Amino acid sequence: MRDSQKQAWRSTATALRHSPGLARLTAVRFAGQFGDGLFQAALGGAILFNPERHTNPVDIAVGFAVLLLPYSVIGPFAGALLDRWDRRLVLVWANAVRGVLVASAAAVLLVGGPQLPLMLLALAAVGVSRFVLAGVSASLPHVTRQSWLVPVNSVLATAGSVVAAVGAAVAVATIGVVGAGDTASGIAVAVGVTGSIVGAAAAAGFPRNALGPDGARLRSPASAVLAGLRTGAGAVAENPGVAAALLGIGAHRIVFGLNTLITLLVLRNADNPSDLPGGLAGFGAAVACTAAGMLLAAALTPFLLPRLGRPRAVTAGLLAAAVVQFAFVTSLTTGSLLIAAFLLGVAGQTIKLTGDAAMQIEIDDARRGQVFALQDTVFNLAFLAAIAASAFLIAPDGRSPGLALAGGLIYVLALAGVLALGRSRT
Repeated sequence: MRDSQKQAWRSTATALRHSPGLARLTAVRFAGQFGDGLFQAALGGAILFNPERHTNPVDIAVGFAVLLLPYSVIGPFAGALLDRWDRRLVLVWANAVRGVLVASAAAVLLVGGPQLPLMLLALAAVGVSRFVLAGVSASLPHVTRQSWLVPVNSVLATAGSVVAAVGAAVAVATIGVVGAGDTASGIAVAVGVTGSIVGAAAAAGFPRNALGPDGARLRSPASAVLAGLRTGAGAVAENPGVAAALLGIGAHRIVFGLNTLITLLVLRNADNPSDLPGGLAGFGAAVACTAAGMLLAAALTPFLLPRLGRPRAVTAGLLAAAVVQFAFVTSLTTGSLLIAAFLLGVAGQTIKLTGDAAMQIEIDDARRGQVFALQDTVFNLAFLAAIAASAFLIAPDGRSPGLALAGGLIYVLALAGVLALGRSRT
């Protein structure tokens, strides 16, 4: 296993040395994910752990809805544009627009503005960020050889998640130094603009059409969206391996939504008897544990895929996630939740990286952007639906073992679905 891990890192280092385009696209990815991690953590500090603002589970669900639901609506537009417009130009403008939106959200916080405009600005910023990540994923085959796609995608995608966690840590540290409240969160959000500036500058360095799509054609927005929806769904239907990966990703996001709400409320509970950190620092520790698990998945996935194959890797990830959910999340203690965050980070990211590899290898370039946009839509809708439903059922302190058990059952049902798809593929 160690040799395989070293080989994945060596392959990625070799690819980066021999492909200036890959290095530049990596800069776009890392800059965007650093800014995303910082922005979302600062926003969490402003809304969830801010003594100047008070939220209950339903308010939290509404906040996530504002952040994610509209992007799920514009997701098909993203896929259509990524497969018809110059992806380089899309990445430049998306980063620029995101920078303006983040700066505006920081201004609202610094003046102590109301929550509605803040959430609307956050909604747009996160939506554009998802657009950028889908564009980077769809562009990757244009800057590296197919034989390197699995190790490069595993290492860089997961390293990007670690970069996002570093951004979140910067936000937590900034709020810790300046002090809880809108002003500290506003300063932390403003720092996140740097990610957009670096990302836009890096994307602008690509030649025109260097990132695809191949044979791009301009269409009207309405026809592009309809074509994108039809093409993306058709591509998934024709590839049971991709469909199985999307099913696994969607199930994990549903359970991740349940666990996120549980963890938020348990850590925010003032009567938490654990010696481990609570509040925003505790949530930062949970994010760090998840990021560490995702980093381990980056090392494991290149070892697992050649030996298990993509369908079995998804199956193994779902099985491991179900065991972790039943064994650790159901105990609802701070320590067990942090352990679960790490282990589910490993399992969930393994499923995600396997799905990325399936889409990059099995889907042709003309349809790849629509499928990645569809994945992001599934990603967000599953997460949002889980939080929205559980907000009306969860206890105020987060200690609802029934919800934790439901998460384990969701993994089991998804596992059964993946196995059924595997039989149909055979």
